[in-house]
Amino acid sequence: MRPKKTDEKPEDKILEAALEVVIENTICGTRMHLIAERAGMVQSNLHYYYKTKNDLMLALQKKVLNKCLEIRERFKLGAENTLEGQLDIFIMQKLDFILKEQQYDYAEIDFWIQGHINPDIRTAFAASFEGWRKEIGDTLDKFAPALTPEKREFLPYVIVSILEGASVQYLVDEGRFDVEKYFHFCKDMILKAIQE
Repeated sequence: MRPKKTDEKPEDKILEAALEVVIENTICGTRMHLIAERAGMVQSNLHYYYKTKNDLMLALQKKVLNKCLEIRERFKLGAENTLEGQLDIFIMQKLDFILKEQQYDYAEIDFWIQGHINPDIRTAFAASFEGWRKEIGDTLDKFAPALTPEKREFLPYVIVSILEGASVQYLVDEGRFDVEKYFHFCKDMILKAIQE
């Protein structure tokens, strides 16, 4: 059971417990009674806030997305107002997830898998990826307005693939490669593609 925080709202306590249970059991293996137990409440109280497991998982998926956005906002504060500086925001957020907030990265991957069988999760996941690509696209529009239409269309997809690919590869075998060097190499590759 989690240590109690006296000022924590019940919804936050439930979502933290849900994240822990999902990390231990995957979404498929997660049961409402396990979350209630971890949150230190009876299952009927859990159902007061989240009627179904699907409702709770959608709220958890939103929590994971909000954590991404929160970290990205933090990195925006000190970022240089250049293309490279703005690309660093996306890279540093993903690096932070991979190295310091792995539970969110594991949950994100599990949500991607669940999207295959759950249309609600797929829709929410697709919307979050669309928002990510739009933010990258807006950055490209501002700092690289002369991109060819083809590069402008596909670079956001490529950048998201590079970021997510790092998570999948690093989390499955942490010692296999230096993820910081990987991102440095990828950023150079992206900048060259933009400048060509």
